[in-house]
Amino acid sequence: MSTSVKVTDTTKSRLEELQAEIRLETGRNVTQQDLLERIVTSSYESKDEVIDSFRDEFEPLSDEEIDRWLSGSSDWEVETSEEEIDDVLYGP
Repeated sequence: MSTSVKVTDTTKSRLEELQAEIRLETGRNVTQQDLLERIVTSSYESKDEVIDSFRDEFEPLSDEEIDRWLSGSSDWEVETSEEEIDDVLYGP
């Protein structure tokens, strides 16, 4: 069964470059379908790396940045209940 997959021009170009390099290095002609199957199979075997590549890059704040952030807050010496906060956020 064959299914078409849309790829960007850049991806298409990279596939063609890989095809050409494989032909130069090995002397074998490889179809783009064979190449994609090999890439997907290889990636599937190390799928944790592929999954991780889609995670957001999160860099936690440094201690200095946390201190600087917290230094901007002040105590107004007013006690606020959870109910008051809920009323402000969600309405009475």
